[in-house]
Amino acid sequence: MSETNKILEKATLGTGCFWCTEAVFQQLDGIEKVTSGFSGGQTENPTYKEVCTGNTGHAECLNIEYDTAKISFEDLLEVFWKTHDPTTLNRQGNDIGTQYRSVVFYHNPLQKAITENQIIALDKTGAWSKPIVTKLEPFVKFFTAEDYHNNYFSLNGASPYCQVVVRPKVEKFEKAFKDKLKKKV
Repeated sequence: MSETNKILEKATLGTGCFWCTEAVFQQLDGIEKVTSGFSGGQTENPTYKEVCTGNTGHAECLNIEYDTAKISFEDLLEVFWKTHDPTTLNRQGNDIGTQYRSVVFYHNPLQKAITENQIIALDKTGAWSKPIVTKLEPFVKFFTAEDYHNNYFSLNGASPYCQVVVRPKVEKFEKAFKDKLKKKV
């Protein structure tokens, strides 16, 4: 398949802090672009500071453009489930509030059905000791976060936050998904 015949789709996923999972999804083969930002709220063009108040209704999330010939929505969800805790309501680690909710903003009925079926299957298998509380919301609009939030780990990897919080998640991901990573050149 030539570059011009690529079929790109979008997935918008909220896993709590976007700094932690942006670095993960960027490494997957078939991912064309990962953008940190906000979705699911009522404020037009929210800033990070506004979203952090919890008053805008937005969730921190990633807008992911992916090549369907290389990676499927199901594959993205597999990474989604394993790189955050989908059983904690409005919380990921020390980050608390609706802006940190676990959420899938589905772009079409197929994404909604796939996500619903995976939630049911994972809850049935007892993948976690508590039920999944991930929200399933229709995608309406995505607002890109300020520039300093995008490519955060690659630009700030030596910072204490990245070393203590982000790097361990990235390393765990790399071990678990080594067969799905982009080939290093």
